[in-house]
Amino acid sequence: MRSVPDFTLEKICGKKIIAGIDEAGRGPLCGPVVAGAVIFLKYDFDDMPIISDSKQMSEKQRDIAFDWITNNQNIVWATGLCSPAEIDELNILWASMLAMERAAGNLRIQPEHCLIDGNRVPKNLTGEAVVKGDAKSLSIAAASIIAKVTRDRLMKTLAEQYPQYGWGKNAGYPTPQHLQAIEKYGINEHYRKSFGPVKKILGNS
Repeated sequence: MRSVPDFTLEKICGKKIIAGIDEAGRGPLCGPVVAGAVIFLKYDFDDMPIISDSKQMSEKQRDIAFDWITNNQNIVWATGLCSPAEIDELNILWASMLAMERAAGNLRIQPEHCLIDGNRVPKNLTGEAVVKGDAKSLSIAAASIIAKVTRDRLMKTLAEQYPQYGWGKNAGYPTPQHLQAIEKYGINEHYRKSFGPVKKILGNS
């Protein structure tokens, strides 16, 4: 049975202002990696929609949750990203860490403590890493939704300029159709040149 995130980790950490942080987009061949940061200023809501690991939610569920989070006066949220060029320079792990730091830094209220999805705390943040945190903490789950919806919408916008790659559907992930499109049309500035399939195509060109 899938675990349902709640506010247990937030309540037991001993701090008042706690940000959940997560990222989306480590695996795609193109586009930025995007992080979300979310602070719940209270923990009791009568109208909270489904908020869970964003990967386990439907697009409609994510959109409903995104709108609820971003329009709620008792929730503080922000995003941060790293560009494909930064990913190539830093590598995807450190670019993800930097995107998380940027998301936290963009919050209008700075957190006392961060709950970060994964097994590593970015060096400039104070907090704890929570493995599979988006299935445990509602703050992290909300951050995962902010990150994924923001990134998916960005890729759909980019897809209007580059419709041949199917980014609106594949979000930049290496699907067979996407790889075929890269072989046919080549790459552009939105691709991560350090990623294997892109490096291979560059090597063959």
